[in-house]
Amino acid sequence: MVKRPAARVSDLDLEQLTSLFRLLSDKTRLNILILLSQGERNVTSLCQELDLPQPTVSHHLGLLRMNNLIGNRRDGKQVYYGINGRFQTPAENSLHFAVENYTIQIASRGSDGVPETEAESVA
Repeated sequence: MVKRPAARVSDLDLEQLTSLFRLLSDKTRLNILILLSQGERNVTSLCQELDLPQPTVSHHLGLLRMNNLIGNRRDGKQVYYGINGRFQTPAENSLHFAVENYTIQIASRGSDGVPETEAESVA
């Protein structure tokens, strides 16, 4: 077994990572992010997709927006939400989060157990 030197992680990096994981630990917020990775949506369409009441969805959208994970734009009376520049969506059903010196990947697994983005890059 090869031993690697221990990497020192700064307190700031750890704080930002724990904050991100705290936000992602809620299944509703994670589901919202996955839906928004497929394109912009308004609150009504998110409520229908998630089968949740508007105040609940708006609460979670507010938390994600306050932490700069999503952004919004207004078109008349409608407000559309979408993921912001901290995210990349390199493949369907995957999200990459950039936090300081780290990238966190969430991807669905293929039938062979390999994340779809890795399977595509190998093929």
